[in-house]
Amino acid sequence: MMSGRLWRPTLVQRVFLAVLLAFVFVLLALQAYMYVNFRQSLAVDQGLSKLGRSLTQAISQLDDEAGVRAVIVSTETIYKTLRISGNPPGTLRFQLWDRGGRLVYSSPGIQGELLAGPLRQVTTQDIGGEPYWVYQDETPHWSLRLAEPERTFAKVLHNNTRNMLPYLLLAFPIVLLPVWLAVKHGLRPLRRLADGIGNRKATDLSPLGVDPPYAELRPLTSALERMLQQLRDKVQRERAFVHDAAHELRTPMAVIAAQAHALAGAGTGEDRARAQAHLEQAIARASHLTQQLLDLALLDEAQPAAPRRIDVAQLAREILAQSAPRAMTRRIELTFDAADNLGASIDVPAFQSILENLLNNAIRYLHDGGQVAVTLRAEDEGMVLTVADDGPGIPATEREQVFERFYRGAGHEASGSGLGLSIVRQAVARMEGRVEVTEGLSNKGVAFRVVLPVVSEG
Repeated sequence: MMSGRLWRPTLVQRVFLAVLLAFVFVLLALQAYMYVNFRQSLAVDQGLSKLGRSLTQAISQLDDEAGVRAVIVSTETIYKTLRISGNPPGTLRFQLWDRGGRLVYSSPGIQGELLAGPLRQVTTQDIGGEPYWVYQDETPHWSLRLAEPERTFAKVLHNNTRNMLPYLLLAFPIVLLPVWLAVKHGLRPLRRLADGIGNRKATDLSPLGVDPPYAELRPLTSALERMLQQLRDKVQRERAFVHDAAHELRTPMAVIAAQAHALAGAGTGEDRARAQAHLEQAIARASHLTQQLLDLALLDEAQPAAPRRIDVAQLAREILAQSAPRAMTRRIELTFDAADNLGASIDVPAFQSILENLLNNAIRYLHDGGQVAVTLRAEDEGMVLTVADDGPGIPATEREQVFERFYRGAGHEASGSGLGLSIVRQAVARMEGRVEVTEGLSNKGVAFRVVLPVVSEG
């Protein structure tokens, strides 16, 4: 564990490595630039040919062997401390021949070697296993040959690196120090922000109230503020949910208690039957409300379930079959329009909650002898489920409020918990779809149109 913490990467380490990498790139770029310039200078006029032309002109008027030899030896002595083409001093080689083909002088390093090449051009010749540049020029009396080691890419790279590296090493800490100081001071607001959050109490979800001095930190503080706002909203919803749930459960519990007393004190069979019927209704209402609260809590907390491929049309028929007996007792016509088969991958529990609650809502608030039409189709925007009725409808001003928890519109005689449409909205959100409220059948009633973004397969 200790070794893991010691080797954990830090921002300072990243800055150090970034600056080091930048210097490596600078070195490589300079190497490439200097090598290109070197090759271009060779293409224009090489130092070896310049020296050869100058020395040929100097001996062209001399016909005395001793004098010419003295000039060549003096030049070689001078160039033992000078360099051309970037070669080390003392690597330049000389040969002098007379026009009869007799060797007059040869540098000690190439004894036994014959330097030769085209006139007034630089060519390459192997001398002692090493490539050399060779230049040859002639006068009426003499033939001058010069040679120096060829400057290969490896030699140029080594020489340039040796020359530039001390300067780069000197510049590295000078550049690194202000960068490190900038990073260190730049992280202070982030450390203060972290300390402020770490010292908060677990229940403190108040805004941070921090205005960072740097633009780079503002997205972080904004994201934290949004997260805290979402947590505050969630806590507020949970508190309201618990309060409303307790309030809604109080009524059926009070009825159960009252009818239990009435049942216990009933003097006649008729009173006992009446009290028992009321008790069973209160228990059923409490049970239904409890189940809806559980469904809503599960939809609030659950992650999206893994979609499962099923025949959605067949699933919808099974759900309608479960609601048919209640519809028949009130002479409500229940119709279903869909393809024979509608294969798709969906969140099955969420889809069941949507259709069951929409059907339950329609049947509960619809008048006797009414009509409920359910359609299920695969369209371009996804799978579209519509539940429409010809009941009393929902005023346009209330169509957004009906999805709120425990909201029940005015003017309805039917009892309900006010949770059905909240469950529908939560289940639709879990499936990343949308639900719309539109006009119902025959310009009456209401219709709920649910669009689910799934890929349908016929």
